[in-house]
Amino acid sequence: MKDCPVKYALTVLSGKWKLYIIYVLSQEKTIRFNELQRKVGDISAIMLSKNLQELEKDGIVMRKQFEEIPPHVEYSLSKLGQNLTPALESLGKWGTEVYLHQTQQ
Repeated sequence: MKDCPVKYALTVLSGKWKLYIIYVLSQEKTIRFNELQRKVGDISAIMLSKNLQELEKDGIVMRKQFEEIPPHVEYSLSKLGQNLTPALESLGKWGTEVYLHQTQQ
């Protein structure tokens, strides 16, 4: 965070999928991997797994593995990840404004 906190945050959240993954997780308390993949949409299992691992490493996402038959994994937002929710809501409002502005031209 030598330069700027915004630059650091953008580095942590960079990539095509991370913000949308966080948004989907913010709409759910916990969610299994396959359901998360369906809700995110056109993302491969490998890409989703990679992004989730990075978000987990950065403390934004929590992963809970269940050692039962069949084994499964659930994901949820950590407290740090939940703190992004107001920013995502603001970003969504801004996105709506941009969309409306562009469609009125």
